[in-house]
Amino acid sequence: MGSVIDRARTLLLAGVLLLPAIPPAAAQAPAPLSSAAPHDRLVPLQGGRNFRDLGGYKAGDGRTVKWGVLYRSGSMHGLTEADYRSLEARGIVVVCDFRDRHERAAEPAVWPEPGAPRVLSDDYDLDSHFFPPGDPMSWTAAQARAAMVASYPRLLAQFKGQYRRMFAELLASHAPLAFNCSAGKDRTGIAAALLLTALGVPRATVIEDYLLTNRYLDARALTSGPRSPASPLSEMSPEAAKVLASADRSFIDAAFAVIVAHAGGAKGYLHDEMGLSSADLSKLRALYLERT
Repeated sequence: MGSVIDRARTLLLAGVLLLPAIPPAAAQAPAPLSSAAPHDRLVPLQGGRNFRDLGGYKAGDGRTVKWGVLYRSGSMHGLTEADYRSLEARGIVVVCDFRDRHERAAEPAVWPEPGAPRVLSDDYDLDSHFFPPGDPMSWTAAQARAAMVASYPRLLAQFKGQYRRMFAELLASHAPLAFNCSAGKDRTGIAAALLLTALGVPRATVIEDYLLTNRYLDARALTSGPRSPASPLSEMSPEAAKVLASADRSFIDAAFAVIVAHAGGAKGYLHDEMGLSSADLSKLRALYLERT
């Protein structure tokens, strides 16, 4: 039983979904946010997974995040040759891959040379101590939700080094930059929240961006292949899987609760935990915001 639970825990935190397939039209629909016009927030890729542009969001000082320089994504394993050419044309120079060694081995992203970006990643083990005990088939929706709420503060701590490295790359003007995990939901969602907050984007807008995963993540890419009693997907209750597959506001709120409770609030958190001085924040905003 222990191996079953361990596999299910890893599966859940990696963002693997047990949901009906999303029709292509829904998966490719433009974001409903007015700030996304005239661009489509979802990058049009044949094999992309939740690959989105963070441009167009309005910061508190009236400037907006530049289009075409900051991207968030899930696994890039499914990218086609045409997709790679498209992304090369966008000039992406750095990819921060937050996946663990097992995820990267299972879904490698092989960027063609020449023109491949630098890919930054760490070998680590996911912290899964917050998942409920017992048979994953017995997990309830309430247990799953509580587990995910508990996981987000832990992700903030576990990935602090990788998030700090992402900010260091951006401060060095190494952009366009993309960052990703498996589904582009949890580890990536927190990274996007930290980045947009550092750029002065209001929290309500940051949360809107987080919730867009519920529109743009194509579950077919994660649930393809045969299901069997030996598959971790079948070893989890559908109720728990549905909760754990979602971008639920309570999850990102749990991360923000840590951030705002820090001495000095969000600015204090970014200074103490992300290593961003006031001068660094000003530089980030000068580099990645613009007047429109």
